Amino acid sequence: MKTKYSPLAVVPVLALAAVLSSPSIAHDLSRPDAHAPAGVMGDHTHNQGEWMMSYSYMTMEMDGNLDGTDDIAVDDILMPMPGTYMVAPTKMTMGMHMLGAMYAPTDRLTLMAMANFIDTDMDHVTAMGGAFSTSTSGLGDISVGGLYRLHYVENSNSHINLGLSLPTGSIDETGVTPASAPNETQLPYPMQLGSGSYALNAGYTYNQFHDSWSWGGQFKGKIQLNDNDRDYKLGARLTASAWAAKPITERLSLSARLEWQDWADIDGADAALNAAMVATADPSLRAGTRIDAGFGVNWITKPSQHTSFRLAAEYLTPVHQDLDGPQLGTDHSLMLKSQFSF
Repeated sequence: MKTKYSPLAVVPVLALAAVLSSPSIAHDLSRPDAHAPAGVMGDHTHNQGEWMMSYSYMTMEMDGNLDGTDDIAVDDILMPMPGTYMVAPTKMTMGMHMLGAMYAPTDRLTLMAMANFIDTDMDHVTAMGGAFSTSTSGLGDISVGGLYRLHYVENSNSHINLGLSLPTGSIDETGVTPASAPNETQLPYPMQLGSGSYALNAGYTYNQFHDSWSWGGQFKGKIQLNDNDRDYKLGARLTASAWAAKPITERLSLSARLEWQDWADIDGADAALNAAMVATADPSLRAGTRIDAGFGVNWITKPSQHTSFRLAAEYLTPVHQDLDGPQLGTDHSLMLKSQFSF
């Protein structure tokens, strides 16, 4: 059984940063650490009339299976071991292209939208000694929403995030497997491009700036609102994150971050999937908890009166994983981001 972690676990981290903080200064948008690390979404608001366009690319690799916190060998997943499967996944690679736009009709409210394009590949082995791969690619779920500024003073700011995820990504992706060849069959849950459901996104973000460094924290939740047309909905997901950043030149800053995620099992089931064939088709084996450590860099151009440009990157690797398994564990992820404001 997977151990649960309270979202309040991030509070001591934020409190410690506040205690150790040096004298604060005015929030300076020309600083390279004016934005959170690249992997933090919806981290800032804009002033009235401002636009921001962004392009990001995220790649994630999953390698090896876990049951709880323990590694589990492929031979222990495959038949003829009791209670095991005909097929075991060994590796998954996902790439995601993200296009985003933000606009502030008022100083308090910033509207935003994001679309993504996903490429996914998964490698498998079979109990008969064979190997095969499946892949999918296409548009994922589109998200729309707004950031509402709670306070914006000399050295700190905070806002809430409220939005909706739209079921634009396919949940009908098929592929050829040894059991279906030469025909295609419905692929398991991790290979689908979307959720098939509307989802509510909500969160809170806080930033504070000091003379030689800055820090911040964010808490987010995502809840699927309805069963999709294949009679299931993805489990709720909670994320808590805390970071610190330090400018090392006028245009360049470095950051460190901890991120905690917890997600639940799938509710319902796709009748086209055989949960006895492979664990990725079992809706009761999708939950997990993960803590990642991230290291990032932000670089900005010298802002003109009306425009600014930012490049950012962040690498994350797990320091703790506890999965309802067997389930593929995450090896690492990398986020690259570009932003143009005007």
